[in-house]
Amino acid sequence: MHAEIIAVGDELTSGQSLDTNSQWIAQRLDELGIETLYHSTVGDRMAPCVEVFRRAIARADLIVITGGLGPTDDDLTRDALAKAAGVELIRDEVQLEHIRNFFARRDWSMTPRNERQALVPVGGRAVRNPHGTAPGIDLEVARLGRTPSRLFALPGVPAEMRRMWEESVAPAILALLGERRRVILRRRINCFGAGESRIESMLPDLISRDRRPTVGITAGRGTITLRIAAEGANEDECRAAIEPVEELIRRKLGTLVFGVEDQRLQDAVARLLRQGGKTIFTAECATAGLIAQWLAGVENSADFYQGGMVLNVLNEPVEQAAINCRRQLRADYGLAIGLPIPAGTDAKNLPLPASGKGSGGDRILQVPVALASTDGVVAESIAYDDHPALEREFLAKRALNFVRLALLS
Repeated sequence: MHAEIIAVGDELTSGQSLDTNSQWIAQRLDELGIETLYHSTVGDRMAPCVEVFRRAIARADLIVITGGLGPTDDDLTRDALAKAAGVELIRDEVQLEHIRNFFARRDWSMTPRNERQALVPVGGRAVRNPHGTAPGIDLEVARLGRTPSRLFALPGVPAEMRRMWEESVAPAILALLGERRRVILRRRINCFGAGESRIESMLPDLISRDRRPTVGITAGRGTITLRIAAEGANEDECRAAIEPVEELIRRKLGTLVFGVEDQRLQDAVARLLRQGGKTIFTAECATAGLIAQWLAGVENSADFYQGGMVLNVLNEPVEQAAINCRRQLRADYGLAIGLPIPAGTDAKNLPLPASGKGSGGDRILQVPVALASTDGVVAESIAYDDHPALEREFLAKRALNFVRLALLS
């Protein structure tokens, strides 16, 4: 069974509001073992709504719609749904009484417009809304030579939609699936230190849409994530399919892999420091305290993080700064990050203009980084020419990865 999620509203198509409903519903469908193939967003216009609904009926077995069930003239979901299904709207007297009681309990006056919310397409059923005046719609639409398409229309108010999903929609979907229900299990492997194309080349034929389990690859702000998805009769069957794929990825990529699921580079560094019972102190120029913020944000960071300094300039070589900041609080490691200098320049931490660019225009820059410990000092220069908005984050991740690799060695 494949699903489509449709969000209705001018506020969504205009970008004035963010569609969080579709994300939440997709996650819930995934938990039920249903793959969502399409997401659609449509404004409050009759013809476009009818077109989107008809297209969804033709291509999806299950459709979940949010928004457009209010009492105003631009709330067109119920009307468009009836047109798309080729049926009339009729009044549900039970829901009309619920709406009237809703207003009466609050001593509010009810306008004739609110009566529209009790209309449902012929053949459909109202979905009870315990927290609002807009009932949902549960409708089955016949398709020639195929199983019917099942549609659920829910209010756009997240709190109302989620309660209705849990109490009515999810149980109805489970009943629809019956013995056909499948489980989808996912696993995310996070990598750093190589680009998307290089990582894909290291995993030949693994990232193919024809293989099972599937493996997808995404890049986000320097981090590469491999997404393994397995479908099976139960979670054990899915795990059995995922485990050898994860093992292969780890074997092929080695230290490029730093974590799974929501783990970040700072989590990986924290884990390694805790395993060794070690602590670290930081001194930052180019990263302007971002590493300190990330490390301090790890739960129970006092176990491994001694604190840090944010400096406008280092008055000494970066290697000496790392030694001194380690000694300052008697930390096991001291991390120092200097200022950007043009690539190929001897790393003397010469200050540059605030833009980070030299007088000759855009140039590849490098930032000196050093990590001191009782065993001595290791250093490297991080080269970059990224967009200015990403520079600090990129440099901070590269510096944390430098620490991670040093702790692994």
